[in-house]
Amino acid sequence: QVQLVESGGGLVQAGGSLKLSCAVSGKISRVTAVGWYRQTPGLQRDLVAGIRYTGSTNYAESVKGRFTISGDNAKNTVYLQMDSLKPEDTAVYYCNADVEIVPGIRSYNYWGQGTQVTVSS
Repeated sequence: QVQLVESGGGLVQAGGSLKLSCAVSGKISRVTAVGWYRQTPGLQRDLVAGIRYTGSTNYAESVKGRFTISGDNAKNTVYLQMDSLKPEDTAVYYCNADVEIVPGIRSYNYWGQGTQVTVSS
């Protein structure tokens, strides 16, 4: 069974930093893409940053220059380094991954349970 486990959330003051981790476990061939999303109550879940197996990345405009996504393919783990945090970054952050179970066969999509990030002003 594939599991995504997020960690690293917490409470930080504005201007501070946090680093989130998303570890993918289970019998898999490889993780082909991972996205970090965030959601505040009453709003939709939005993409913050994404990374593909090749290393290519993309970011939401609101976090460009402040957040950095990176991955360790050997550990099936993706990180989100968040610097210069702002109160508006407060949300539950979710990890989403496309996972290849059998080499060369379709990928399946999974979500983590979410981790709370709170930025105080």
